[in-house]
Order: sequence, then structure tokens, then C-alpha cells
Amino acid sequence: MKPSPADPAATFYWGAATAAYQIEGSPLADGAGRCIWHEFSHTPGNTHAGDTGDVACDHYHRFAEDVRLMRDMGLGAYRFSIRWPRILPEGTGRVNPAGLAFYDRLLDELTAAGIEPFVTLYHWDLPAALQRRGGWSNRDSAGWFGDYAALVAEKLGDRVRSWTTLNEPFVVAEQGHLVGAHAPGIRNIYATGHAIHNQLRAHVAAWYALKASRPQASVGIALHNAAVWPASQSEDDVSAAAVAHAWHNFPLFLDPLVYGSYPAELEPKLSPYLPRGYENDMEGLRVPPDFVGINYYTGYLVHHDPGQWIGFGAEKEPEAPRTAMNWIIRPEGLHAILSEVHRRYKLPTLFVTESGAAFDDHLSNGAVHDPERTAYLQSHVEAVLRARDDGVPVQGYFVWSLLDNFEWARGYSLRFGIVYVDFRTGERIVKDSGRWYGELARTRSIATP
Repeated sequence: MKPSPADPAATFYWGAATAAYQIEGSPLADGAGRCIWHEFSHTPGNTHAGDTGDVACDHYHRFAEDVRLMRDMGLGAYRFSIRWPRILPEGTGRVNPAGLAFYDRLLDELTAAGIEPFVTLYHWDLPAALQRRGGWSNRDSAGWFGDYAALVAEKLGDRVRSWTTLNEPFVVAEQGHLVGAHAPGIRNIYATGHAIHNQLRAHVAAWYALKASRPQASVGIALHNAAVWPASQSEDDVSAAAVAHAWHNFPLFLDPLVYGSYPAELEPKLSPYLPRGYENDMEGLRVPPDFVGINYYTGYLVHHDPGQWIGFGAEKEPEAPRTAMNWIIRPEGLHAILSEVHRRYKLPTLFVTESGAAFDDHLSNGAVHDPERTAYLQSHVEAVLRARDDGVPVQGYFVWSLLDNFEWARGYSLRFGIVYVDFRTGERIVKDSGRWYGELARTRSIATP
């Protein structure tokens, strides 16, 4: 059931997802430049045990092995990201041919294996040289990103039909610029507002650049989501949950792209921190994406908290099942998110671009038995297929993640993969959850498993 070139949504894709800095390793190899995560992770105190992405899964050298692994598992699609400074070491200007050649080889391997590539242009690895020029706080960042997108589309776009511009721009803004727990490690609410707005502008610039180079390309954006419920049915808690939903989830970015405005529940709180004159950009941001990627892992309760600038606080249900990340497991939240995206925007295609869980995996006699992850995946797949049966145009599910990897500030302390990685030797071992998911992918089933 391969889609025709004219119709990339003609089937349902069962795939897996990764991000460049989390798996590739060799961050400075063959002329590549530093990214903000390289510098952040090499700064003492920022990551668990001082872990970095210097080796990660060594995918830079073992990509052909990983493609064969996906092929043997039966996966039909692979969502991966391109590392911006591997191609443009300073972020703009000089091109690094060796960086382009790596992704060229990867795409050739995927094509030969019959695996559909879904390419993400930005998964958090901003060139460090651009951060020194202000990063996402600099209005020029939209142009930098558009030029990068145009280059990648020209050089690699002959084998790519589906492009994701940005992965979770909310997390980039909030964790990287407000909380400071992610690169570039800034704690400044004005930088947060500027990063939100300029990433929207960057997405639109990349959309136009990709379409100019590859008119038939399908161009979307992958957004962070968590199911939110009011902690009580009080008017204050219900209103706080609406603000939390607009802030943490898809409305923050899809309302501007579809309707040309920030969410009404949020704009009064957010507008003081947006760039001066942001209102003049809003009509130009009204470029509905061809698809939206929904990233979903967890959910939480929300209560009114006037002491917070945003007006709410979050709490976890005390009795809810949890992952090793201490995230509660709520598959019904994924069904609710997908349903609301469809109701609110009527976009032609949705994908679940990330969904998965970390558990305390152990290798035993050459196998990894992870029934909790298998149960997590099954319940979330069922939620997706119920949404599809309800008329939501969801066309694919991508497990996070293909491989155990460098889990950002948590380093190598958490394992999300359906494939176990021995970080000392690089050996890959398909977990029980990977075998279950591979069987689902091989059958190309779109019925509830």
C-alpha cells in the first residue's frame, strides 16, 4: 500500500521518529558547525551526568544498519531531522558539502528500502553561530531559516514529499527561553515571546521556500500537545484549563497560521512579551499548513493560580499510571486532541508525529521485555484509530523513538526506543515492543489491534 507520488496521504503510515542531535553523534565531523545543544550539553551542570550528544547512537556512521533494521521490522516511514549546522556551519552562507552528502546517502538508503522519508528541518539544533546573533530573538531568524529550507529542498527534495518545518516550537520557546532547562538555556520572558513569534515567521518563510523549489511538496509543522483537564469544575479552574490548552498545545501556533491571530484566551497574557508591532505580521502568518503533526505523550490537571504570570498551575493525578519520565498515561487525551484539531481547523491531513514512553528497560539474555511500553503503544494506537473512524483525517503514527538515545537534558538516563541501544558498544536489539509494533506495521493494518 504505497501512496502514489501525487497523493502522499493515500495510505496510513506506520513509522518511527528520531532527531539528529539525539542519535547521530559526530557533531563536528567533516566540517560541521556547533549547535546550541552541543554548547549547552558541554556546559557543566546542564545535563544528567554531564552527558552530551558526541557519540549518541553513532547513527552518523551506522545509518545504513539502522535503515536495514527499520526495513526488517516492516516500518513504512521514517521521520528524521536534518542538523542545520551540519549543512551550514555558520547557519548562513558557506555550505558544507559533506553534510549534504550524509543526508543524501541516508535518503538513498531509505529509498532502496522502500521506506517513506518524512524530513524535519529543525529539531532544536540551532547553529551556535546564529545564537550569538540573537537566535530566535532576532527578527532575521525567519530569513535565515527560509534560506536554509530552500537549500535543503534544492539539494535533497527529489526524494522527499513530506516536510516538517519546526518540531515543537513551544518547547523551544518555553524550555529554552523561559525555563532555561533546554538549549540555549535562557530565562527571559521577552525572549520567549520573541522566539514564539519568530518561529511562526520562520515556518512561513520555509513553507514558501519549499513550495518554490518543490511545488508538489506537502509542508507541515509538528506541535507539542498534552491533554489538560480542570482540577475542578469551578469557573476559575475551567478558565485556567482553557488558557493552559492554548499555551501548551496546538492553538498557540495553529490559530495564527489558520486564522491570523493568537488564541483569544492567551493573547492578553502573551502580547506584552511579543515583538513590538507583531500585529502587523499576523495577516502574513495566515498560511494554513498542508498537514499538522501532533506530538503527544501525557496529560495533567490544571488549577487557577493567580500567582503565575500565565494564571494557572499544573498537577498530576495521584493515582494515575506513569512512565519513567513521571508522565501520566492518558491515551484518551490523544483522541481528544486529534478530534479538536480537526473540528477547529479542518486541515486536510494530520499525523501523530511523536508518541511513546520511557520505561526502566533492562537487557536480559539478549532480549528486552517491555510490556508496559507495548501496552502504552497499543492504547495510543487504538486512540488514533478511533479518531480516524470518527472522521479525523489522521494518516500516520510515528513512535518516539526508533532508538534509545540522548534524551536532551536527561542525557542517557531514560530510554524511549523500541530498539535497545547499548551505549558502550552501539549494539541494537529490538525490544518486545518493537516486535509488536513491527508486526502492526508489516500488516499495514488500520483496524484496532
